[in-house]
Formats: sequence, structure tokens, C-alpha cells
Amino acid sequence: MDIRYSCNQRDFKRYTTEETRNEFLITGLYKADQVVAVYSHVDRMVTFGCMPVKETVSLDKGIDVWHNFGTHFILERREIGIFNIGGSGKVTVDGTVYELNYKDCLYITMGAKEVLFSSNDAEKPAKFYMVSAPAHCSYETRLIKIEDAAKKPLGAMETANKRVINQFIHPSVLKTCQLSMGMTCLEPGSVWNTMPSHTHERRMEIYTYFEIPENNVVFHMMGEGNETRHIVMQNEEAVISPSWSIHSGAGTSNYTFIWAMGGENQEFDDMDVIPTTELR
Repeated sequence: MDIRYSCNQRDFKRYTTEETRNEFLITGLYKADQVVAVYSHVDRMVTFGCMPVKETVSLDKGIDVWHNFGTHFILERREIGIFNIGGSGKVTVDGTVYELNYKDCLYITMGAKEVLFSSNDAEKPAKFYMVSAPAHCSYETRLIKIEDAAKKPLGAMETANKRVINQFIHPSVLKTCQLSMGMTCLEPGSVWNTMPSHTHERRMEIYTYFEIPENNVVFHMMGEGNETRHIVMQNEEAVISPSWSIHSGAGTSNYTFIWAMGGENQEFDDMDVIPTTELR
């Protein structure tokens, strides 16, 4: 497991491009029949990737659970959200099978002991993108299909940010301890996300960008609003965003991204907006 220790905004100002990427960028999440995990000390959020091809893969494959989590199984004191961004597949939770098609989501509550991943077609394997947060009580494990997500259209073509926010693991859809996750889909011709830029002192976020067309990239903006930096991101990469950082992006094409939040609360209006003309 890759462990990332948190960086403060003062030291971040001195980071080189390579140091910035090493600290915040997550790559190589989807390796055949493996589980890739990145543990961030920012709110102790963990990002996982799993691409089962020929095997049924357990969430804890290759992970020293006691050493990394201090528990007997990964979700003993954690909850997790899972999106499928590949071919159709299955997630089996303590014997119950959930079918996940493209862009479907599964929330698994604290206490699930065995989580298994498999693909329906080895030629078109599932790609399970996951984020886990610490939890203090159990709620209900639930499958949310893309058509059942709460949809919130925003933006306009004139400002190149026409998009639909799909809320999956969200207070308006189901109850969780602290984890919130959703998917934002930009329309063709739109490239900007999360504008105006903002921070939220009581929550952090993790983004993963996908559906980036070949030979295109997303410039993910981060840092304090008065001294921003960027990370150039490729398809199916993720990025850690601490509470002090903005988290906006502009692509050379339209794209889709999954956002995951954890922290003090789930109040989506609890943010400090930075007027676009004041960004530096």
C-alpha cells in the first residue's frame, strides 16, 4: 500500500512539478487481477482500484490489513464507495452479489467482512474505482444505478461548463457516516469543472478523471486561491485535494469525473468561494 502523508499549504508553495505529482497524483490504479491502494493521511481516506480479469479478487488482496489498518478486515471500521468505470462486473459482499454496469455505484457500510470483485467478460473487464473513509456505525449497503442517481444540471455552453452532477452517495440519496461520492459529466464543448473555485475547511476531496479522449488531458488546478498550481492528468488517474486547496479543472476536451468527500460534515454549501477574477 502506498501511504501519502499530508502536506501543508506553506510548504506546498515550494514544490516542484515532480514533487506535486508525487504527493497528490494517483496513477496505475487498474492492474489485472490486483488491488492497488493509496492511503492518504488527509482525513485518512483510502483510494483503491481493482480490475479483475481472470480471477475473483478480494478487496484485501496483497494488503497487510493489520499493519495498515489495525483491524482484522478492511471495513471493520470503514465504509466504502465503489464505481464501475469499465465493463460489467460483480461485487460480492458477504455472500450477496451486486451487478454493476458502467457508471453504477455500490455503497458498502461498515462491518462487511468479505468483498470480492469479478468481471463478466475477461475481454472487457470491469474497473472498480473505490474510496473508503473511517466510519463509526453501520447503515445499509446499497446499489445505486446510474439512472437512479439524483441529477443536478448546471452551467451553460456559453461558459464552457454545461454539466450534470449525478449524486450517488449523498445525503439526498442515502445515509452514511461521512463519505459522499458522485459523478459529474461534462457536455461536449464544455471543459471547466468546479467553477467558481472554492475550498471547504472541514472536508477534503479526491477526484478521478475518466472518459478523457485519447491524446487529451485535464489540467487540475490546486493550491490556495491566491497562488495556484496545476497537475496535468491523463485518463483514469486520481488526485488528492486537501481542505486548503481549490479543486477545479479544465480539459482539452470534455470528460467525466468522480468526486469523493470526507471530513467534518456533509453540508455541501459549507464552502469558501473564491471569485474567479481573484485567482492567482
